[in-house]
Amino acid sequence: MTTPLPAALTLHEADVQWTAIRAQGPGGQNVNKVSCAIHMRFDVRASRLPEPVQTRLLALADSRITQEGVVVIKAQSYRTQEQNLWDALERLNALVSSVAVEPRKRRATKPTWGSQQRRLQSKSLRANVKAQRGKVRD
Repeated sequence: MTTPLPAALTLHEADVQWTAIRAQGPGGQNVNKVSCAIHMRFDVRASRLPEPVQTRLLALADSRITQEGVVVIKAQSYRTQEQNLWDALERLNALVSSVAVEPRKRRATKPTWGSQQRRLQSKSLRANVKAQRGKVRD
């Protein structure tokens, strides 16, 4: 189940273009007659999404996003056009909601004194073990 978009982010119908195409793969005679697959295009730069969300969306390393900034989704899992349309919209919603919230910036921290001491102690123990592996001398 996908998470819904925050209230500030809404996908408008005018931003999404979709066409019905024939689905690929097996399906008998019906697959040659009915165009039930959905080919959806969403132009990120021309959309009404806020600028930071657009930037994060375009920065994703996703094969569905073209060089021109258009998200292309092909849905053909279901046998009806309506189900495939909802599937494509849900996948687009999931993609946009994944970048909707700005990630928190990492703050560099120092290791604690105790963790430094434990690290040094384990290093010295390991060094002693390795030092005792040498040749035996009389």
